[in-house]
Amino acid sequence: MRVGQALEIATYRALVAAHPRGCFGRFLNLDAHDDSQLYSKEEPPSHIGSNAIPDDRLVDFLLMVAGDWAGIECKNIREWLYSDRPELVALADKCLHLDCVPVLIARRIHPSVFFVFNRCGFILHQTYNQMVPLADEALATKARDKNLMAYFDIRLGNQPDGRLTKFIGTNLPIVMPGARERFDEHKDLLTAYCREGMAYDEFAARVRRRAAGQNEDGDWGPVE
Repeated sequence: MRVGQALEIATYRALVAAHPRGCFGRFLNLDAHDDSQLYSKEEPPSHIGSNAIPDDRLVDFLLMVAGDWAGIECKNIREWLYSDRPELVALADKCLHLDCVPVLIARRIHPSVFFVFNRCGFILHQTYNQMVPLADEALATKARDKNLMAYFDIRLGNQPDGRLTKFIGTNLPIVMPGARERFDEHKDLLTAYCREGMAYDEFAARVRRRAAGQNEDGDWGPVE
């Protein structure tokens, strides 16, 4: 849980630095103790106006940027996030309920996610590092050892680096309008995939065909 909080805190620091009046979800006691203990988090609301997530699930942060809402999820895990991972389904479903643009921040995201979900309006950012609390420096040193696990990309602390800072402050406002347009255009496919049992293979194929202007029911040429 401390490892998970490291990326969330780094993202929070970048959010409040770039968008101090537009961010929901915050850490309350970052100056009260070191990162050997979990920090208290005030979660964002589960609704935006009349749009609401109908259960106890939440996104990590809500952000008003470029005149629109983004729902941000942080995944500070070792595994690559592939396009059929449940984390993507969960984020899509929550953002459909809230009618906000999905934003995913993770260590490594497979190209298939960019190919399929970016076309559906997801905004994706790879950190290329797994963040580990300063309190776990001894463990991190062992994990980075080339004779042990060779996790060379481990980074200590919970401060945002230049890439994350630029993504939150500069890139995100630029890409939001286009992401909103793609999200609205693909809500029907996302809904069918997340809630109505559409298989991933069919979902991905329909996204591809729609992008190519083809008949979505099969690879038989353009739409008449």
